[in-house]
Amino acid sequence: MWRTGTRRELLPPHLTFPRHRAKGLFGMSGTVMNVTRSRLSRPTRRRSLLLALLTVVPALGLVVTTGGKAAAHGTPMKPGSRTFLCWQDGLTDTGEIKPVNPACKAAQQVSGTTPFYNWFSVLRSDGAGRTRGFVPDGELCSGGNPNFAGFNLPRSDWPLTHLTSGATVDFSYNAWAAHPGWFYVYVTKDGFDPTKALTWSDMEDQPFLTVDHPPLNGSPGTVEANYSWTGQLPANKSGRHIIYVVWQRSDSAETFYSCSDVVFDGGNGEVTGIHDPGNPTEPPPGVCSETRRTTNSWTGGYQSEVTVTNTGDVPMLGWMVDWTLPGGQSVVSLWNGDATYSGQDVMVHNADWNGALDPGKSATFGYVVSGSGGDPATVLPCQVG
Repeated sequence: MWRTGTRRELLPPHLTFPRHRAKGLFGMSGTVMNVTRSRLSRPTRRRSLLLALLTVVPALGLVVTTGGKAAAHGTPMKPGSRTFLCWQDGLTDTGEIKPVNPACKAAQQVSGTTPFYNWFSVLRSDGAGRTRGFVPDGELCSGGNPNFAGFNLPRSDWPLTHLTSGATVDFSYNAWAAHPGWFYVYVTKDGFDPTKALTWSDMEDQPFLTVDHPPLNGSPGTVEANYSWTGQLPANKSGRHIIYVVWQRSDSAETFYSCSDVVFDGGNGEVTGIHDPGNPTEPPPGVCSETRRTTNSWTGGYQSEVTVTNTGDVPMLGWMVDWTLPGGQSVVSLWNGDATYSGQDVMVHNADWNGALDPGKSATFGYVVSGSGGDPATVLPCQVG
């Protein structure tokens, strides 16, 4: 059963995500495997590998045991992790990443777009299933992996999955590659505040669900490939929480970590916050400046160089400069940038490789102009974007 209504519901996992409504992710019926109550236990046997890329699903108290094979290198899709849902939020029809959700935008400002394209790779090759004492406080959502630091930001506007406390639901974990392993699913303690850095003291001590080598569905290397199981959510939970999943491979030390933002409000897996600008509380987009100098001149033309500098206090992912050439002049060549022209107006965007600038860092582009008169401008307008 799926709940419909005013909430935006998560699209099924496809490579592109048009901005329209779609099915929720959490099913409320069906039993995929036997479930028994117990504390965390780690099986010692190994299973033959099939897939890899899983990031453990948070759970406390339930142990799910299956006879199938498992594979991993992925992330939770039900409930969706921050990296998975922000990838959906930012992915455009052209394949570019342009987040709309404010929290996803903030993550992009810190970490760039690469983590969005690699939403299934929040891992530590030396993890060996370790959690407390290994992953630092404040870095749980990235697993201590600096490439995903933007997803550690304490915010209340991440994409959100709506759930019902104590309900039996269908979990799904993307399987991008093949490896066997276990999933440990934790949840935050009562009173969790999403606007504060997530620490281990915020997490329940034991997983509410442990999954032993769940079966694989679909073909690895696709968004549709997944491990799925049915389990019961913690009872007596209300309000905002994080479901924290640790996926531990049984054939290597590689371990995956993930945060799924949820709210226990009687929901059936609906997702809100995707393609939703929300409350504009996002950090400033950054500030840049550009200076121009003539590096060579001759009768009927000149060559100039423009330096773009991030003068703000947050990383920026791209820049743009525009100006108007004097009458009778035209650009005959330009390098280290992507230019468009309209009459005497010139607009230059960064190239693919020189747009991301940390505070205080600079990039340059150059161009050659045909026409007399030169250009006395030494400062040009700059925009971040």
